[in-house]
Amino acid sequence: VQLVESGGGLVQYGGSLRLSCAASGFTFSSYAMSWYRQAPGKERELVAVITGAGGSTNYADSVKGRFTISRDNEKNTVYLQMNSLKPEDTAVYYCKRPGRYIYWGQGTQVTVSS
Repeated sequence: VQLVESGGGLVQYGGSLRLSCAASGFTFSSYAMSWYRQAPGKERELVAVITGAGGSTNYADSVKGRFTISRDNEKNTVYLQMNSLKPEDTAVYYCKRPGRYIYWGQGTQVTVSS
């Protein structure tokens, strides 16, 4: 199993970024997928989750209305569209595959400047 995140970077307050997580090594559509983030000195927290077929999503209260999780099961990729970014969104963002064995990507840094 491999999860590779991309799309992070430096963006100004109010800007947007789209993160991608390319998955391989398992039947992608059979698993819900999640995005987490970890800011310096803080615990890793759940940002958003999407079911295997993509029909249901859930978000942390802090990102509701600003972030959108989606997936393309043909491309084995899950996305996180982040709009109206704030400095408090600065963190390393990880994708996660749950299940009997949990897998994490290596993370991608998102920095929002004020």
